[in-house]
Amino acid sequence: MYLYLKAFHIIFMVTWFAGLFYQFRLYVYHVESKEEIVREQLKIMERRLYKFTTPLMILNILFGLSIAYIYTDSFKNLFNYPWLYIKMILVFFLIIYHLYSGKVLKDLKEDKCNLTSKQCRIINEIPVLFLFSIVLLATLKPSF
Repeated sequence: MYLYLKAFHIIFMVTWFAGLFYQFRLYVYHVESKEEIVREQLKIMERRLYKFTTPLMILNILFGLSIAYIYTDSFKNLFNYPWLYIKMILVFFLIIYHLYSGKVLKDLKEDKCNLTSKQCRIINEIPVLFLFSIVLLATLKPSF
């Protein structure tokens, strides 16, 4: 059972990250576009992507917590695994990032977004830092 949980956790992590990487890329195109028809099409794509990735995020978290529950003996030994505790903190901040992308989505929908193309490009790179950190922690399991 543990391996199935782990496999689904990885699957939903990969799909959620794919959405995270693409969300702000769409925002870059949106902010740069001068044509109203293109911006309207991007609004549809942005909304659909966010609505698709949110359940992926939730499933990823549920499978991850299930694994952590088993791995730490019902969370009793969570602090014996500092790498896991740090990973959970990073995931929490990744959730904040996801929710922020939803706020930007709302601002773009209402034509109230003040982000520049360059800012969107920089923000688009943030998930890479989380991906590297989380994968390294989960793979290497450092004891600190």
